[in-house]
Amino acid sequence: RKTFNHELSELFNKMWDMDVNRLTPGKDYTIDLQGKASAVHPGDSAVQDRAARHLFHNVNEEHLKSIKTFATFISLLDNYEASTGVEEVVTPEEIAENNCFIDAILETEVMKLAHEYLLKKNLAKPNLADFKNQLYDIWFQLYARKEGDRPDSCGFEHVFVGETRRGKQILGLHNWVQFYLQEKHNQIDYTGYITRKNKTRPDKDDQVLSIQFRWKGLVKPIGSTFIGVSPEFELAIYTVIFLLAEEKIARERVKIEEYELQIVVFRHGHHIGTAYPVLLGTSSE
Repeated sequence: RKTFNHELSELFNKMWDMDVNRLTPGKDYTIDLQGKASAVHPGDSAVQDRAARHLFHNVNEEHLKSIKTFATFISLLDNYEASTGVEEVVTPEEIAENNCFIDAILETEVMKLAHEYLLKKNLAKPNLADFKNQLYDIWFQLYARKEGDRPDSCGFEHVFVGETRRGKQILGLHNWVQFYLQEKHNQIDYTGYITRKNKTRPDKDDQVLSIQFRWKGLVKPIGSTFIGVSPEFELAIYTVIFLLAEEKIARERVKIEEYELQIVVFRHGHHIGTAYPVLLGTSSE
């Protein structure tokens, strides 16, 4: 059993404490957990729905959109073609939106701390413009998910927006804002929560959840996600792990707040393939 990475735990807790844009459960949003998800195999389209209502009972959207990093983040969510294998077309407007988002997150204390840490490790350049280019490359540079295919994907799309593969599988979609907005437009169906071994059920103020859902006619048997955190917080921790990692798949065990997590980051060349948190003690471990 691997022990926790104390250096990263300390860094991520500092980021957590500095994340002034994070929303407060019960105040800025409320979730409705309902029933425990039924067991399902990947690729199954039939799943018992243990949650008749939305996961997000309400979100203070005005507050959300008044925060620059969330507002610029939301504008990126409709820029992608969900199906892998379909070439992405990036317009000049979309490039401008990507840049606005990176500019906004670079102004936050969370990203400044990430930059500072990466400088100490010689994994980033001191110049902000260089760091910005590095982030752009890691998250927004397009690549082909499969060898020899058209550039149909990027790290940001996969992790935050979600994709589908050949109409059989949901890939990615580990972001709560995207989940909430998809629910609001009745595009996503939350089908229940997954429990941790030592906890009978999650609490409505838990800020990391394992859930099951249906999207675009497909089922994600288990998907884990931070809830309420800012986009810069997620981007910062995934970027740090990505740049520290020497192997294709990095799995770092960290404690953030009360949560014992394994942060998983897959590399796709110079870019992020996927990244997500796993709550330790859930069946997805």
